[in-house]
Amino acid sequence: MKMKELRQLAKEKNIKIPVTLTKIEAVRIIQKAEGNFDCFARAAGGYCDQGGCIFYDDCMALSPQK
Repeated sequence: MKMKELRQLAKEKNIKIPVTLTKIEAVRIIQKAEGNFDCFARAAGGYCDQGGCIFYDDCMALSPQK
């Protein structure tokens, strides 16, 4: 998901995303605002049991694999 899409998603959910944030920080703010863990890009060893998460593919690509 691109930053433009993240900003649109946040806007639809009335979540403020400061312009200066990185993609990782923006997703984590959205996760927390939705009441979820702010775990984006933290899947240790490339494992995550949240396969239904809309950020899953990007998260796996950005998470440490070792």
